[in-house]
Amino acid sequence: MSGSWFERDTRCIAAHGQPAALIDLCLQRGINSHRLLRGTGLFHEDVLRGDTLVSPEQFFQLIDNARQLLDADDSAFLFGQRLLPGPLGAASQALSLAANLQQALELLVELRTLLFPLLSPRLLLDEQHAYLHWQDNCGAGHQFRFLVEAAMAAVIAMSRRLGGERLPWQIHLRHARPRYIEQYWVHLGEDLHFASPYDLMRLPRACLTRPWPQSAPTAALVAGQQARAELQRLPATHSLLDALYRWLLDHARQAPGLEHAADAFGMSPATFKRKLKKHDTCYQEQHDQARLHLALYLYQIKGYSNDEVAAYLRFHDATNFRRSFKRWTGLAPSALLLAMRGR
Repeated sequence: MSGSWFERDTRCIAAHGQPAALIDLCLQRGINSHRLLRGTGLFHEDVLRGDTLVSPEQFFQLIDNARQLLDADDSAFLFGQRLLPGPLGAASQALSLAANLQQALELLVELRTLLFPLLSPRLLLDEQHAYLHWQDNCGAGHQFRFLVEAAMAAVIAMSRRLGGERLPWQIHLRHARPRYIEQYWVHLGEDLHFASPYDLMRLPRACLTRPWPQSAPTAALVAGQQARAELQRLPATHSLLDALYRWLLDHARQAPGLEHAADAFGMSPATFKRKLKKHDTCYQEQHDQARLHLALYLYQIKGYSNDEVAAYLRFHDATNFRRSFKRWTGLAPSALLLAMRGR
C-alpha cells in the first residue's frame, strides 16, 4: 500500500472546484479576495487558470478564512448548495445525467476525491433504507462540522434539483444541537438528530430508484469513463485516513495493533504515528472509530444481537464489548440503539 494515498500537504484538489465555489460565495458577499486568500499560498489568478491543484491544508485555511469573514450561520449550507453536481467537467456531468439518486450516490462515492476531496462518503443499504455516512478524509479538525453541514446540504440540494422532489431525509450529526437550528430546518429538513455516534443521512430505499427526468444513460456512461480517467491522473485516488479506515474495517476481526498497521502501510511505527498526528488523529482513535462503525452496521443493518456483535469482533465476552462500546459512545449498546430507534 505504500505511497498510494494523498496527505494533508499533497496538492490534489482542483482549485476551480470546491475552493472556487467557496471563493465565489465570499466574493458575492463583498469580501475582498486578498483577505480571503491570506495564508493559503493562492492568488485569485491561480484559481482562474483552471489547472491549479491545492492541498487539503490550503483548502482548510481557505475555509477558516471564509468562515471568519462571512461570520454567518448559513455559510456552510449556502456553500454546500453550490457543490453538486458542480463545475468539475466529466464528474459533474456524470452526476447530472444519472438515471436516479442511487446511481448519483454511487458515483459520488467512487469519484469522491474529485467531487468531495476533504470527506469520504460511504453508501450502505439494507432492505428498507439507504445510509450515506460521512467520514473525515484529511484531519479537518474544527473545520469538519462546516464540511459535513455543506456535504449534507449538497446532497439534499442535488437530489431535489435533479429529482424534482423533496425527499424525506433523516439527518444524524455527531455535534450537539446548535443555537441556529432554524438554518438546519431550512437546508436539511426537520428530521434532525444531534449527538449521534456518526454523521449520517438516511432515506427510504424506494426513493433511490425513482427515475430522474434529465437522465441520459449513454452520455452519463461516457462522462463517467472520462471522470475515472481524470481520477487516475491525480497524485492519488484516496487519502491516508480513507485508506486506513478501509483497511481497519477489512481487518476489524483481527484487532490489529499499530505495528501491524504501520507495516501494512510500508512505514515504521514512529513514522506512522507522526503522519497520523499530522492529520489531527492517532491510531487508537481511528481503530476505535472503525470498530464502532462496524458494530453499528451489524446492529442496525444485519440485525445482530449484543452477543453476536461481540463474537464477530472477537471480544472475549459480551461484557468486555459493552465496556468498549460505552467508551466509544458514552452509552451502552442497548441504550444507544433504543435512543436511535425511538427518535
